[in-house]
Amino acid sequence: MDENSSRRYTKNEDIPSVSAYSQKRCIAWFRQYTTSDDPDTLGPEGMEKFCEDIAVQPENVVMLVLAYKMNARQMGFFTLAEWLKGLSDLSCDTISKTQQKLEYLKSLLNEPHTFKGIYRYAYDFARDKDQRSMDMETARVMLHLLLGKHWPLFSQFAQFLDQSKYKVINKDQWCNILEFSRTINHDLSNYDLDGAWPVMLDEFVEWLKGQRGEAMTSTDIRYS
Repeated sequence: MDENSSRRYTKNEDIPSVSAYSQKRCIAWFRQYTTSDDPDTLGPEGMEKFCEDIAVQPENVVMLVLAYKMNARQMGFFTLAEWLKGLSDLSCDTISKTQQKLEYLKSLLNEPHTFKGIYRYAYDFARDKDQRSMDMETARVMLHLLLGKHWPLFSQFAQFLDQSKYKVINKDQWCNILEFSRTINHDLSNYDLDGAWPVMLDEFVEWLKGQRGEAMTSTDIRYS
């Protein structure tokens, strides 16, 4: 009996060494997705394989959260340094460990302060680095990913963007869209045209009131 107990103890002792995070194992895993020409950069093809391995669609918002944890600079790419930063923080060095963290990563979207950080991060992450603003096609995709399920006015705002003159979104507009979605009532009753909102959002309010057939107030007319 003592011998059996000893064997069980020895076996259990091995578990932490197997499950503990290993940077060496993490690097070896990373290199499965890179090429010999550029072993320290995981590119689009490697990203596709990585997503397949962890059973997550590339367009799933959890991939954005993972990129945020890595502080990745460019969509579709992870550098070795970014990979190690994010996965060491998560204690992940295998496919299964990363899969076990997916629900935790999704849960970060429910923390208002963290969500704001992820939302702001998404702007610089997704925009073309040669441009200061984000093109509208990319902006619509990212806004849908981040606000589509949580902002009651999102579908109307998407319709507004589709018919608007805007071809790009700048960072001030991007940040204010989040603030608008968090603070303005569905009926627009607390929207203040003197509230220093970007013109884009003033125009959205005017457009939406028109869609709803609501009469413009004297204040609306004066500032429209």
